[in-house]
Amino acid sequence: MSEENTVLNMDLSSGIAAFEAKHFSTASRLLGPLAEAGDPEAQYRMAIMAQNGLGMVENELLAFKYMRAAAEAGLGLAQHGLGFMYMQGECIPQNGEKALEWFTQAADQGLQGAMTTMGMMYREGGAVDKDEDKAREWFRKAGFEDF
Repeated sequence: MSEENTVLNMDLSSGIAAFEAKHFSTASRLLGPLAEAGDPEAQYRMAIMAQNGLGMVENELLAFKYMRAAAEAGLGLAQHGLGFMYMQGECIPQNGEKALEWFTQAADQGLQGAMTTMGMMYREGGAVDKDEDKAREWFRKAGFEDF
């Protein structure tokens, strides 16, 4: 591993640790350049900070940009996060179909939260057509047998 890669990995690890410890200004300083360089883990965390104004001024466009980039790179948590953005209409206009697409990709990676959310979407309707059979199927996939 090159010296540059070692430094980038240390910045990513340190940035994630700062994020987890809620030291958002430090996390933003460390993760921002990595997110711009295309690192999905950094992009995901920068999206959360930009969306919620943590360690920076709230910036919905930046939040969406980074969340989408990390989701498109295949990061399951970002796919789930992008699904929520579409489902809730946060940072972008509400779109139930797009939400379902991203939740499905996250569920395909085994994210229980995405499976549960899809079950709730089908049970409640609104963003998608109400479908109790699909709701039960997603709840079962998520490990809930009593739904």
